[in-house]
Amino acid sequence: MDEKLQKAIDGNRLTMAEALDILKNAPWTEVAEAADKVRKRMHPENKVGYTAFRIVNYTNVCEITCSFCSFCRPAKSPEAYVLTLDEIRQKTIEAKAKGADQIFLQGGVNKDIPLSYYTDVLKMLTHEMGVKVRGFSPVELVRIAEFNKITLDELLDILKEAGLTSVPGAGAEILSDRMRQLLSPKKLPARQWCDTLAACHKKGLPGSANIVFGSVETPEEIVEHLEYVRATQDIAQGFKSFVVWTFQPQTDKFPIRHVRGDEYLKLLALSRLYLDNIPHIEVSLLGMGRSLGELGLHCGADDINSIVIEENVLQSQGLTSIEEAEKFIRDAGFVPYRRSLNFDFVPKG
Repeated sequence: MDEKLQKAIDGNRLTMAEALDILKNAPWTEVAEAADKVRKRMHPENKVGYTAFRIVNYTNVCEITCSFCSFCRPAKSPEAYVLTLDEIRQKTIEAKAKGADQIFLQGGVNKDIPLSYYTDVLKMLTHEMGVKVRGFSPVELVRIAEFNKITLDELLDILKEAGLTSVPGAGAEILSDRMRQLLSPKKLPARQWCDTLAACHKKGLPGSANIVFGSVETPEEIVEHLEYVRATQDIAQGFKSFVVWTFQPQTDKFPIRHVRGDEYLKLLALSRLYLDNIPHIEVSLLGMGRSLGELGLHCGADDINSIVIEENVLQSQGLTSIEEAEKFIRDAGFVPYRRSLNFDFVPKG
């Protein structure tokens, strides 16, 4: 096996140059084999995690207008909405009836929503409904703080007091400022994205990180992305997992290319090798489907993220019940365990 791959297997940190060489030149099967060995070293118990949550898109109004997004609407659009507390409560009741005990709040950057809306929603979900809440991408947090003329730290204290327990690593796409200008110039620059999540992690609000590829990014930019994530994790240790996604065709405003299955699995495996400080790698069952998802569990991943109840932004190929998730994991040759969004073990019943 390539000496760089063996280096990672042995638990030694890869350099960016080594990762780039692997990405460009190593056979994907060798990268996958190496990642599987690292996974087994890090998680020898042969378990695969899953979780159960409902995504609640509390508003579709957004001023960021990413070129790849078909979900957002301008404030004056007849299709624009902001969910009421009662509507969110009803969605939560439906989720709990299906066995989900977590809500993922995700919306747009909407300057017309007062800070009290966010705190009222969080208090209702956590105090009244008894669910855990993950919410608000880095750009949402930064803009909410700006709209309310408070610091990010002050906002995080307010949201945490109201019940927020984790923050997603959403809006990363590719952490290259060239790509960010192309795909979503109003989003946070790469460094600010990282700094925002580091601030969340230092406040005790952990989460996940991800990469979305399959456009005109270069191999160098993919490795740059991985380095941004690893360096941020070195600072605050708040990333519980890393997820590899591919762009889905939603608009004709930016280029998407076909990502072959072996290309996806190679990057998934490289992520396991490079991100030596992130405990879990999630295969994107929702985006990549069951067959590729099963293979991903033998290429370094140890988590499937499903089940996801309601997904309005992406076309979901994920699982929709706890029974489905457990059967999928067993059929793939692993022992299923249910965990929270923060990777705490969730006992049955």
